[in-house]
Amino acid sequence: MANQKGPPPAPLHPHVAKKLLDLLSTDDDFRDLFKRDAHAALVQAGYVPPHGSDPTQASALSGGACMQLSPSDELASKEAIAQDRAKLERSLAMIQGFEPLAGLKG
Repeated sequence: MANQKGPPPAPLHPHVAKKLLDLLSTDDDFRDLFKRDAHAALVQAGYVPPHGSDPTQASALSGGACMQLSPSDELASKEAIAQDRAKLERSLAMIQGFEPLAGLKG
């Protein structure tokens, strides 16, 4: 995953985290979008930037910047995401680097 400088993103709202994992564990088109543009995928999953936030920082605020896969990274399988869903939901609800999405084997 790409390393980004700056403040860590805010935790994802639980509804957004659930929708993100629903789509990553079932929808091939969404998985392709997530690989190309994690921020756009988060917006599609329901992420709304904080009121008054700087639009040039949207990807950093959403967590998209730290979730963005590099071309050599592989997204965990749908089955692995579904299997570790509870752990992933907890991780996405905390301020951190969101690395479990790429770190799962499957």
